[in-house]
Amino acid sequence: MYPELFKISLPNFFSGFLGDYFTVYSYGFFIVIGAISGVSYVTYESKKLFNLSFDKINTLFLLLLIAAIVGGKVFLIFEKPSYYLDHPDALLTGKGFVFYGSLLFTIPAMLLYFKKQHLPILPMLDIMAITTCIVHFFGRIGCFMAGCCHGIEWHGPLAVVYSDPSCLAPLHTSMHPTQLYSASMILSILITLLFIKKHKSFNGQLFLLYLMFYAIGRSIIETFRGDLSRGYVIDIYLSHSQFISLLVFMAALYFYFKINPGKKSIS
Repeated sequence: MYPELFKISLPNFFSGFLGDYFTVYSYGFFIVIGAISGVSYVTYESKKLFNLSFDKINTLFLLLLIAAIVGGKVFLIFEKPSYYLDHPDALLTGKGFVFYGSLLFTIPAMLLYFKKQHLPILPMLDIMAITTCIVHFFGRIGCFMAGCCHGIEWHGPLAVVYSDPSCLAPLHTSMHPTQLYSASMILSILITLLFIKKHKSFNGQLFLLYLMFYAIGRSIIETFRGDLSRGYVIDIYLSHSQFISLLVFMAALYFYFKINPGKKSIS
């Protein structure tokens, strides 16, 4: 696709230390768009419901950013432990993140922050469920443009072929557009959560439904993924992400029935 959106020629006095061009990369661009959209949603909802200050929202997103980067890199180690133990510098590049690692690290970070700020935990988690969908949707569009998280070889009507040498996907190979499958799945979850939001039965419902919906969708899409470096728990049959999806689904299902209108919820 287009890993580089565009380049801007720089004045001569910048070229010595910045190069001749300033390059805007697709992945980073869509991540920024997603982050801005996510912050905007949290700001609107939290101010409306809890009068949360913009400074606290900024602090929350900074905390989540750090947790997401650390978690994404930690789970990346699990994919090829021996390689990253021998080449720890490879973890410092901008390439290579595991979404589940980021998600599972940001959840406790959110809980600690909400508790410290004396914010209602479950209502805030519902807000963050929709926020995560917004950010993740744009992130998957960025993945599609960059070629990461690509699919297995396929010659169907929706197949995509990457030809730009800067792409992370195999070149000149017809593949499943798994990034677009993921983006469509996340958008569907987002629309569903926005609908349920108006009729939800208890606080925390949106967050738990998000976890379950995503776990199911991710497990299905995994069967079409072609970036085999992510590794398997059971070779060929059960990938790391599918195994984590199973654990996430079971945990979310447990809390879904534990936290309900007939029982006292966490606040």
